[in-house]
Amino acid sequence: MSQTPSYYITTAIDYTNGKPHIGHAYEKVLADVLARYHRLKGENVYFLTGVDQHGQKVQQTAEKEGVEPKAYVDEMTKGFVSLWEKLGLSHDAFAETTDPLHVACVQKILLNLKEKGALYKKAYKGFYSVRQEQFLTEKERGEDGEFGSEWGEVVELEEENWYFRLSDHADWLREFVTTSDFIFPEFRKTEVLNAIEKAADTDLCISRPKNRLHWGIELPFDKEYVTYVWFDALINYISFAGYEKEAGSDLPNFNDLWPANAHVIGKDIMVPSHSIYWPAMLHAMGFSNEEMPQLIVHGWWNLKASDGKSEKISKSLGNVVDPVELIEQFGVEATRYYLVRDIVTGRDSDFDPERFVDLYNKELPKTLGNLLNRSLGMLRKNFTEGIPVLSHDDEESSALRSLATELIAKYRDAMDKNDVPTALKEIYSFLSQCNAYADKKEPWVLAKDETKRDQLATVLCHLVEPVALVSVLLSPVVPTACKRIQEQLKAEFLADINLDDLRWGLLESGHEVGKAKPVFPQIALD
Repeated sequence: MSQTPSYYITTAIDYTNGKPHIGHAYEKVLADVLARYHRLKGENVYFLTGVDQHGQKVQQTAEKEGVEPKAYVDEMTKGFVSLWEKLGLSHDAFAETTDPLHVACVQKILLNLKEKGALYKKAYKGFYSVRQEQFLTEKERGEDGEFGSEWGEVVELEEENWYFRLSDHADWLREFVTTSDFIFPEFRKTEVLNAIEKAADTDLCISRPKNRLHWGIELPFDKEYVTYVWFDALINYISFAGYEKEAGSDLPNFNDLWPANAHVIGKDIMVPSHSIYWPAMLHAMGFSNEEMPQLIVHGWWNLKASDGKSEKISKSLGNVVDPVELIEQFGVEATRYYLVRDIVTGRDSDFDPERFVDLYNKELPKTLGNLLNRSLGMLRKNFTEGIPVLSHDDEESSALRSLATELIAKYRDAMDKNDVPTALKEIYSFLSQCNAYADKKEPWVLAKDETKRDQLATVLCHLVEPVALVSVLLSPVVPTACKRIQEQLKAEFLADINLDDLRWGLLESGHEVGKAKPVFPQIALD
């Protein structure tokens, strides 16, 4: 890569033991919006997503269906790939943990850690969560002495396994989490620090005997075992970024990408996997504090029930929201917009179909779409020579230009903080003021008075220019719609503009605009 700043963003890789749901779609769209935003800033972006294909649950499901695990995960992977295509994700690479390149990287890391003395073998008798695929300690029991429902089926096992000296890194991890921006949003730190206290004197079992689980990456130094799924899956963030890559590999140059600017994950996998296992693994491998990634931890989508209360979305309740159905009913642009508009990063939110429709219709068709139609229609009708030369100015027009400058700054500030909803709210507020400006200036009245042609020119230029600006700012969220707007403006150059160069006056005098066509069709619930 060049000297241009790089931006490496990954999402949690999806476990191929089921179909994708709205939570998967939200996470991927959020990451895609951030990736597109950083490209807009002129950065070299590497966006990785993928699928986690190993583990006991996969093996069990494949056995029930009478197929080999590889055939099962390949079929499940198709569903994720299809959805990401429908959502228009712009990822640069797709990770599959069965990929030989990944397998080789995991095995190299295991060998290196064993040589360092970070791994050891011992016998253990205790309780095991089938759902979470991990051994439990007494600290996981509730006040009633029982393991909670979050662990699913819990069985007692006695077996010999390989362990990672996780406890060696507890003091370092506690200090690192406390003093760094490793966790975003910051309020999640307390949960992580509490989890570190629970895990401070516990080591991590990183193997499973083949007589119980054969579907995994074989330990290179003990052929009777495969690697624990989390010790395998987490490594995708570096294996597909070129860590320990073979000579001649077409993988990226790891030093150009790392440390990762963002791991976008759900709060359900923050503890213990991503906030305890992963940094401890990296630390044991020799990564410094400065080389640690940042976790962007998002909340869950719940469902707004008929009584107005939040209801957890789950397969057992039969209320899972299928993102494919959302796309088919409302369109991909509306789905992308709602997913990142109505949930604050890090917080939970209620999925509400009525709010989906109201938000989209109000903020895109009725606001941006209306401004696009107003400006292009009247410009083509009244100024056939293109954007007119301005010879008139007034207080309201000057104020609108100032608002545009403020919008760009507010947008950048919000997006740099991974706060997509606030950025979108700022855009909507600006567009609303543009439409209010039009209502006050009444260009349709000015057009009837030849003596007010200079005023008309000013007003129409101050309506079309905001459309050009917003088509750039909204492009990370609704890229296809913004491309269509730019085509109607006959300003395809806007697709290549750098955020630093975004300013008022992009459409110069004499520039001819095209005919307005509906970009944001209004939607309705069936």
